[in-house]
Amino acid sequence: MVTGDERTASEDGKGRLELQTWSDLPLELLELILSNLTFEDNVRASVVCKRWHKVAISVRVMNQSPWLMYIPKSGCLYEFYDPSERKIHSLELPELRGCRVCYTKQGWLLLYRRRNHLVFFFNPFTRETINLPSYELAYEIMAFSCAPTSTNCVVFSIKHVHPTVVAISTCHPGASEWTIVNHRNRLPFVSSIWDKPVFCSGLFYCLSLTGWLGVYDPGRRYWKVLAVPPPRCPENFFVKNWWKGKFMTEHNGDLLVVYTSQNKSPMIYKLYRSELAWKEMESLRGVTIFASFLSSLSGANLPGIMRNNTIPVNSSMTGESNLPLRTYGSSHPAMPYPLSERSDLLSDVHSGLSLGDFGACINGGVGSSTQ
Repeated sequence: MVTGDERTASEDGKGRLELQTWSDLPLELLELILSNLTFEDNVRASVVCKRWHKVAISVRVMNQSPWLMYIPKSGCLYEFYDPSERKIHSLELPELRGCRVCYTKQGWLLLYRRRNHLVFFFNPFTRETINLPSYELAYEIMAFSCAPTSTNCVVFSIKHVHPTVVAISTCHPGASEWTIVNHRNRLPFVSSIWDKPVFCSGLFYCLSLTGWLGVYDPGRRYWKVLAVPPPRCPENFFVKNWWKGKFMTEHNGDLLVVYTSQNKSPMIYKLYRSELAWKEMESLRGVTIFASFLSSLSGANLPGIMRNNTIPVNSSMTGESNLPLRTYGSSHPAMPYPLSERSDLLSDVHSGLSLGDFGACINGGVGSSTQ
């Protein structure tokens, strides 16, 4: 039998439940729910109310930023700009004296010292060096598939021999010599000079000066030019920017090509392999592209103004003098910082060493830090 007091208490409890809203979810349950959302859904959930906003930010996961490496015209004092902290770290790297940077990836530099034809990897975060067999470089472009500490690392180089032949050289850490094979090119002369190498889904891709796409399979040692018409370029592109305004990168297995020209927004194309066609992208859908002469990279889930942007990382070879940097990993915008000469990209740091570790190491006396 239910008494009058029990009935009143039950009705009061139901009333309180009816007054509760989604903002009244227990903190532990709310954290669990929001931590399982995608980045985009997390952002949407953060605007429900102040409480959800605070919890959404606390469990939000964003990618680390690449650091931008400033290569001085002379000397061995190198500067690393961390956009997330808006700080410049200075570090003496005598190991790089007399070297040319050929490619950058996953925190590693691929270097060439002309004096003794030495090719080697160098990690400025750990000072680790991994040598490759000697190789005389002229104007070849180079790339590598992944960090040289991996057993799957392949180093790739391609050189124009004459209008119908390219020479492709490959190597890997621990090898005693380079493997060099000539391949038929099957393109007219102006299209037979290749640059902008990208490793994607087990293959090396290169763009010709006129936008044709070549692909090399390191496992089969097979080279071919794809029957894909070049992307449509901005008007008068080849007159003003015949080689310096074109970039290529990959994102989640997709190849992206960026064409830039003065006073116009970049034109970005995605390769649809099944259709053998480039299609212009109307939106980057949250992706940020860092375009560099040596090696470009892309990142997703970047906060604020960095999202849906193409950020030029300028080089002395492009004739640009300013490096427009913006925040990557912070909610506060960084003003463009003028760095002259050449800047190249360093992306994901070596496994086991975070960006924070490197910053702490510098603050501990290895280098100086300025803001």
